Amino acid sequence: MIEVVLNDRLGKKVRVKCNEDDTIGDLKKLVAAQTGTKAEKIRIQKWYNIYKDHITLRDYEIHDGMGLELYYN
Repeated sequence: MIEVVLNDRLGKKVRVKCNEDDTIGDLKKLVAAQTGTKAEKIRIQKWYNIYKDHITLRDYEIHDGMGLELYYN
């Protein structure tokens, strides 16, 4: 289990516990459950790299305690 911190830069930080084998789509569902937003409306990125839903966290080299950017479409 790893913990990922997502910051929406509007004053909300979300901490999510997930596995490295989970996909970005799974991470979006966990974030949606905590924030109350629909998973389809969430975009996760780091700098200018927008993460695709079907790729795992391990493939993107997302580790424990890593911070990602959270945007609402």
